[in-house]
Amino acid sequence: MDFPLAVGFRTQGQITLDGGEGFPVDDRLMSTLYPIPLVLRNVDQDLGFVANLFPAALDHGACVHFVVENTPDGGFVPETVQLVEDTSRDVANEMMRANRYIDVLIPRGGAGLIQAVVKNATVPVIETGTGNCHIYIDGTADLDMAVSVTDNGKTQRPSVCNALETCLVHEAVAEQFLPKLKDALDAHQVQIRGCKRTKQILGNSVILAADEDYAEEFLDYILAVKVVASIEEAIGHIRKYTSGHSECIITKDYGNAEQFQKEVDSACVYVNCSTRFTDGGEFGLGAEIGISTQKLHVRGPMGLRELTTQKYLINGNGQIRE
Repeated sequence: MDFPLAVGFRTQGQITLDGGEGFPVDDRLMSTLYPIPLVLRNVDQDLGFVANLFPAALDHGACVHFVVENTPDGGFVPETVQLVEDTSRDVANEMMRANRYIDVLIPRGGAGLIQAVVKNATVPVIETGTGNCHIYIDGTADLDMAVSVTDNGKTQRPSVCNALETCLVHEAVAEQFLPKLKDALDAHQVQIRGCKRTKQILGNSVILAADEDYAEEFLDYILAVKVVASIEEAIGHIRKYTSGHSECIITKDYGNAEQFQKEVDSACVYVNCSTRFTDGGEFGLGAEIGISTQKLHVRGPMGLRELTTQKYLINGNGQIRE
């Protein structure tokens, strides 16, 4: 798949300038994308982009060499990609406060690392990763589709941030849907932690869920399940427990689909398809650095374009503001 080079890519809008003799005047306001210096930790893929790398389990020295050797022509110098070999806490804290030299930090790792950077850094941070993702099975849902999408979201790769952690089921279809879902999940030995109604329907194989189960990112073959009375209750539950990553509704009701997508405030909100699609490659962005669960300056999967900033270039020949 071919992608335009992110750095130097130009967008344009209209601006009116009175022309005259001399320097050519364009009627376009140009904005040019420039790279943002980054600090990455635990990088597990080839970025081909501007970065400082902390060594971890990977051989980041080899990664840096590969990126430098394969950087496309375009004015980049080898120092564009650097490896910070000292991973001590003192150096990490110094980098988190190096506002003069670093524009943004993108911590990669567990929730503890991410929160430590968010709380201690003075350099702006893009928070990524944590995915307490939900699926809501509406009362009008195609139940075979609901089983397939839920099973895929939970079991296709349970250790990633876009995997499902909670399934909310409308009470009108709970008795029909939950046994079908359990049959599918049993093939992967998925443990179900459910509400009292879920346990009544499925029996003693269900572990009674505690409140903290609905807040947990399991990253394992575990699924929290809750039967709800309405779409409003489902949305309220998601608002309480979501990490802002990815949520899904399975429904045949267009109005319910619109309501869900409008009222659920997450980076990616799906109708009738798996949350496992929240991925830079799947979105056509190429290799991603992470999935932002905050709103600014970027939200959702981050590809090359999302790792740039803008610089405006305005040409005139003497115009002044009245």
